[in-house]
Amino acid sequence: MASEVLQPEGDDMARTSWNMRRIIAMYQETFTVIEKCLKPVVVAVKGACAVGVDLISQDAWFQVKATWNMSMLQTEDVMKSAVAAMEKKRRVLRKIKERVRKIQYEKAKKNVLMSAVNGHKPICEVRDGKIHQPLDHFDSQNDETFPQRFLVNEAYWERPHGPVFLFIGGEGPISEFDVLAGHHVDMAEEHGALLVALEHRFYGESINKDGLETENLGDLSSQQALADIAEFHQYISDRFDLSDKNTWISFGGSYAGALSAWLRGKFPHLVYGAVASSAPVKAKLDYSAFNKVVGLSLADEDVGGSAKCLGDIWEAFAAVEAALFAGNATEVGKDFGCCETPEDLEDQIELMQSLADIVMGTVAYNEEGGILTIEELCDIMTNETETFYSETEAYERLIKLVQIDRATGEEPCLDVSHKQTIKDLSDTNLDSAYNGERQWYYQTCTEFGFFQTCEDTSCPFSRMLTLQAQTDLCPEVFNIPQHSLPGHIAFTNKYYGGDHPDTDRVLYVNGDIDPWHELSVLEEDLDKEDKDMTILIEGTAHCADMNPDGVADRPALKQARKAIERKVAKWLKEAAWKLVG
Repeated sequence: MASEVLQPEGDDMARTSWNMRRIIAMYQETFTVIEKCLKPVVVAVKGACAVGVDLISQDAWFQVKATWNMSMLQTEDVMKSAVAAMEKKRRVLRKIKERVRKIQYEKAKKNVLMSAVNGHKPICEVRDGKIHQPLDHFDSQNDETFPQRFLVNEAYWERPHGPVFLFIGGEGPISEFDVLAGHHVDMAEEHGALLVALEHRFYGESINKDGLETENLGDLSSQQALADIAEFHQYISDRFDLSDKNTWISFGGSYAGALSAWLRGKFPHLVYGAVASSAPVKAKLDYSAFNKVVGLSLADEDVGGSAKCLGDIWEAFAAVEAALFAGNATEVGKDFGCCETPEDLEDQIELMQSLADIVMGTVAYNEEGGILTIEELCDIMTNETETFYSETEAYERLIKLVQIDRATGEEPCLDVSHKQTIKDLSDTNLDSAYNGERQWYYQTCTEFGFFQTCEDTSCPFSRMLTLQAQTDLCPEVFNIPQHSLPGHIAFTNKYYGGDHPDTDRVLYVNGDIDPWHELSVLEEDLDKEDKDMTILIEGTAHCADMNPDGVADRPALKQARKAIERKVAKWLKEAAWKLVG
């Protein structure tokens, strides 16, 4: 076989190449035939898992899953839709988040497969359903509804009095793996809990056909989402004949982490305790501290950063900015592989935002399956073995960083068109808006702010990333006046309490290199009887605690998960004792 490949027949280069292609195609077909046959693949997978052979392609995993459960096929289709939608959106930071989610999804899929092979039975237990929710819980005259998706996994539930673990969906679609994999699922197995997940209104499949029209987005809010959860709580309680002996614990990460905390604050009779991971409970219009934390993390040697790395990134962005101000937009556009020349100021701001997003996303999802880690990014930005002119070396390294990001993300070019951003955010088609960017931007304009600006001296990026540039999108896309934004943010903080929320029995978990942690609760209120608890994990990024234990996890992260497990176990024991007493 080796001789055929290494020395194919042919008198000239063309014939030789053609014969080589024919031989390779023939051998490839050998594996393709295996993948096309459903039943033999199951046997092959079991053998591979047993002996550790890694010859199974991504398509083969899909075939195995297809023989188990149609819901898994639906999940695959949903994820493909999400990826297709992701490609249509322009914000690089959002794309990085979706890439991380896709990678974690693939890991979860393989973990679930291994679990099933080893004798567990979670896949057959997942139920996918819809509940018709009021479109407006606060208007009794409005009888309109929308379909809200939920998932149930009964595999570990110890009937009839086992606890209920509620996974709250955030600014994106839920998937079967939200009740099949994750730290909360591991704890559910330990405590015999019923697992349920609820998708957030107006995201994923939980939306009416005309739901994304601007005039209909008024029903999208965190207050309505909490009311949805309250209705869902009653629905599940009725369907499974639950009582006060079934203790509910809620879980959520990022925005959904805030919802988990707020649920405990606004509806304390529904959930006994809440885990809020990386939860930005304080709304902030100008969130310049996001990039301050990014800068500190880039300089943190414990996670692979350095002062030189931070300095070189600052220098690179200054060089790009100087080139644009000098009128060299054409050259800059070619250097960074832009889809079009950033001639206009708005397009130049888009370029600077996209470049910053690559760095911001690397920090936010460090060691969670992103394209690069902080250490790898800093290796690129400080690599002095390359031969560059001293005055342009940081600029050239930033070009290399962008090339790696584009190649890994299979991006043909870097989209810097502001008009395209407006067009994408204005798209009300449900398929193209599947990943939720339009919806989430609406919520930032009406409730949270969270605009990651760079006007502060601590920001390592371009001063072109102003609050004005980001809030311009609110009136352009949603007809929301900019002057109304401070009032919206003030109301949110008054309603929920900002970073001093009126909650108890909430566990706030954050990573200290996560740029979102400064908007969460970081100190415990010792005056409360059932006080909240905080965990700040050293060297850990966004929502890392929600993943199952990994071999490469930092010791601090593993210790944090143990602390979460102890707290959840304590809540369940307390709830049981209160019923006895």
